[in-house]
Amino acid sequence: MSIRRRLLVWLLAAVLAGGLTAAGVVFFQARAEANDLFDYQLRQLALTLRDRTFIPSEFAEALQGEEALDFAIQVWGADGTKLYESHRSLRVPGAVQLGFTTQDSPSGRWRIFAIQQRGLTIQVAQPVVVRDRLAVDAALRTLLPFVVALPLMGLLIWRLVGQEMKVLESTASAVARRTPESLEPIATRSVPAEIQPLVLALNGLLGRLGAALSGQRQFIADAAHELRTPLTALKLQLQLAERARDDAERERAHAMLGEGIARAVRLVEQLLALARLDPDAPARRDALDLAILAHAVAQAHAARAAEARLTLEADAQEPVPVRGDRAALETLLDNLVDNALRYTRAGGVVVRARREGPGAVLEVEDTGPGIAPGERQRVFDRFYRGESAPTGGTGLGLAIVKRIAERHGATVELGDGAGGTGLRAVVRFP
Repeated sequence: MSIRRRLLVWLLAAVLAGGLTAAGVVFFQARAEANDLFDYQLRQLALTLRDRTFIPSEFAEALQGEEALDFAIQVWGADGTKLYESHRSLRVPGAVQLGFTTQDSPSGRWRIFAIQQRGLTIQVAQPVVVRDRLAVDAALRTLLPFVVALPLMGLLIWRLVGQEMKVLESTASAVARRTPESLEPIATRSVPAEIQPLVLALNGLLGRLGAALSGQRQFIADAAHELRTPLTALKLQLQLAERARDDAERERAHAMLGEGIARAVRLVEQLLALARLDPDAPARRDALDLAILAHAVAQAHAARAAEARLTLEADAQEPVPVRGDRAALETLLDNLVDNALRYTRAGGVVVRARREGPGAVLEVEDTGPGIAPGERQRVFDRFYRGESAPTGGTGLGLAIVKRIAERHGATVELGDGAGGTGLRAVVRFP
């Protein structure tokens, strides 16, 4: 449903209901005040007649010709003789009690005020129908401001709601004008306070989107640059194999070609793995055991370690439960172990999983040359490879490790191995 339509419906309904309620209250109050005024007139008229000092015959003669239809006047003498009646054709009730009364008669209801003075009983009566008509007329006149004000208020609300909703329209237009090449923040200077949280959230989203697009562009550029080298090498190795002069030379060229293809496949696999990992996307939260994972990865790399005459063992004596994405964590540990075996020339590699307070820790320690302290942060950058790095690497392994750790809310630290030699990679889970 349209916000504008909802605002207009509710605001106009509220104004109409409030206006009608106020009009009703004013109407009944005005009618009541008019009735009080008419009672006051009855009383004053009766009191005016009371002040006359005429004898009954003269009193009756003085009132002859009084034909006002709004009031009926009757005068009785001390002996009950009716001395005067202003409307003989009307059947006005006689005086029942002094003061104000309301009585019924065949000619309708009457509002009556009666007093006694100097032996005379004076009664002034007014038809209730006349009183009600005059009271309603007076009350309706008080409603004239409401009749004029309600449409004006409705029109004013219509204009104000439309004017304020233009802010949302202008904000939507500002968002619609944004492109992947133009993601500057939306101006908040003229935005109302109620809309600012939305605009700030949109600006944050645009900033994150811009950073993501910039990262993707950089990633594509880096990937294209990195793929150019192995593909060029594959082309040269293929040419060498085609130009081989004997079987031995051809066999060596084919071996080099196979190694080149393996490196290219490894690079593409790492690029795809890195592209699939979004650090802002939440990881799956399946229950798993890091101890079992450590043993499984160590067993998967056992043949490669044996071929290189290195020891590879898993040190995980008790369950280490965590919640996360098993496939992603397996990739993380696989990259750490792959790097350790690639750099280690003698000795071995140990994979550990243990509890640490409420969290858990994964460690991969090797006896290789280690990484200089000044490079321990840079090695997490994509495609960065130190000068002492062996050939065949892609420079993506630790970048993938860091991204998987971030998705799980974990941290990765690089330090010296046991005895100050080698490298120890520590992943701490909360």
